[in-house]
Amino acid sequence: MKTIISFTSVLLFFIANLNLDGEYSEANPQELIGTWKLDMTPHKPDDDQFAMMEIVKIKDNEFKGTFYREGVKIQNGQLNSLTGRVYGALVSSDNSGSYNSSFYLEDGKLYGSTHAIDRNFLSVWVASKVE
Repeated sequence: MKTIISFTSVLLFFIANLNLDGEYSEANPQELIGTWKLDMTPHKPDDDQFAMMEIVKIKDNEFKGTFYREGVKIQNGQLNSLTGRVYGALVSSDNSGSYNSSFYLEDGKLYGSTHAIDRNFLSVWVASKVE
């Protein structure tokens, strides 16, 4: 009897959360506005290499701010939240070249990567909101 109740409960949960239109619900990209501290070496718990990202404005699917350090403007910041999770991508550059970065928001953290095109490396990072 417990198995039938559990199965029925699970089935009812999925039916209640099924979107019959076939469209995804949108997440809230406005949660990204603020200052984020990027842990550039999440695989090394004892290391404190970090960078900063500040998102100051979101309009439609675009965002503006700075990435890596103060004064490095986000170029072509794009958002997509059609799958129910907020994804972002941006381009930044400094004296050593261009960087393509992408991330997604999950449980109040950003999980991302940065591809340093002219330096031949890919960095994986995790960010926490500080403001």
